[in-house]
Amino acid sequence: MDAKTIIAFKKIKVLSVGSLGRRNKISPFRLEQGESLKKLGIEIDYFNIKGQGFLGYLRNLPTLRKKIKEKSYDLIHAHYGLSGLLSVLQRRVPIVITFHGSDIWNFKIRPLCILASYLSVWNIFISKALKSKAKGLRKKSSSIIPCGVDLKKFLPMDKKKAREQLGMKEEKKYVLFSSSFSNKIKNYTLAKEAMKYIPHAKLVELKRYNKKEVNLLMNACDLLLVTSFHESGPLVVKEAMACGCPIVSTDVGDVKWVTGDTHVCYITSFDPEEIASKIKLALEFSKKHGQTEGRQRIIELGLDLETIATRIIRVHESVLEKSVLKKKDER
Repeated sequence: MDAKTIIAFKKIKVLSVGSLGRRNKISPFRLEQGESLKKLGIEIDYFNIKGQGFLGYLRNLPTLRKKIKEKSYDLIHAHYGLSGLLSVLQRRVPIVITFHGSDIWNFKIRPLCILASYLSVWNIFISKALKSKAKGLRKKSSSIIPCGVDLKKFLPMDKKKAREQLGMKEEKKYVLFSSSFSNKIKNYTLAKEAMKYIPHAKLVELKRYNKKEVNLLMNACDLLLVTSFHESGPLVVKEAMACGCPIVSTDVGDVKWVTGDTHVCYITSFDPEEIASKIKLALEFSKKHGQTEGRQRIIELGLDLETIATRIIRVHESVLEKSVLKKKDER
């Protein structure tokens, strides 16, 4: 029986490895990806790293080894470089690492990411821009697979109803900022400068909202504003597109590719006056028409959770085929 046949008749068992988010919970994108893989027949468990920094991560190695031994996983899928490095320190099962950007941009962590990328079997980058800028990392056995959007949670709805649910004024103009104001990478200072030219509009901070509330905000606000210094593949832009929310964004990560030629999705420089001029255009469109064709663009690009999960499964199967062949050669 060849390797492909063996994999085809087997239920793949994957251990998702990553740190817990700020609220001591599994990151939403990691959980969404795992659950979408489950729906397609993959068995998924989660290993959540406790601690900070390389030494903090390293303390999790005995527990990780015990977990792998207990259940005989077929592979580990680690998210972010440090999680990947922890995972490759065991050599019992093959490792797939997804690099998300903040790991690679961090000059202190980058050397550890490089090491992890060479010890893993396969690397995934969430955007073409990230892969091209990931200097030093192993790219020979790699894929570009963005994080997917849950089209059942992010969908267009009536703006008036969305505002009613959030207690927002019907007649006011709202601009949704892409993150919390305190996140330095998101460049709130530039957003604030641009908004000085539009005193009649309010800038809304995207902070401490659950997915349902974020969907309401993207439908209630007139546009999403991204002024980040750098990004890899901002999921917030894909979610806004799925809601038909107009977008004004600096040219970061894969935003230009995601938005494409979608009407009222503008890519700008870091000039506050230019950003303000695009915001005004988006506000005018929102007043007259409401929603863009962004959702159709997301569907065309295959950025829904199921399509992304299918692509990840292909990577898992390819990795396992190589693992089966390697074991045969060692006999």
